[in-house]
Amino acid sequence: MFDIGFWELVLIGVVALLVIGPERLPAVARTLGVWIGRGRRLLHQVKADVAQEMKAEELKRLLEQQKNSIATEEILETTRDTLKDIGQGFGQPASTPPPQADDRPASESNDAPPPAKPEPPRS
Repeated sequence: MFDIGFWELVLIGVVALLVIGPERLPAVARTLGVWIGRGRRLLHQVKADVAQEMKAEELKRLLEQQKNSIATEEILETTRDTLKDIGQGFGQPASTPPPQADDRPASESNDAPPPAKPEPPRS
């Protein structure tokens, strides 16, 4: 922002020493440091507030877009209707769920051991 070099700072310090005097210069420098610190904290706080407001506006915009998009319930209802139509096309009622693994007979179960093979006769 400001292009102040070392020699400019030295010149400002010498002028301040001559104008203010050696007795009051430390107190003035301390007060100046306090005010600069407060200014920096204020600037940081304002930046944080602006960033927070921008984030809140972005979230509001995203919520508005989501509200205007197709609702999840509508998508689910459309999918259910489509599955019903497909089930009726195959002659099955759409409300009957497909058989679960527990509903299969024991003969079809993968847990049953395979039938034993007969041993060939020994001579």
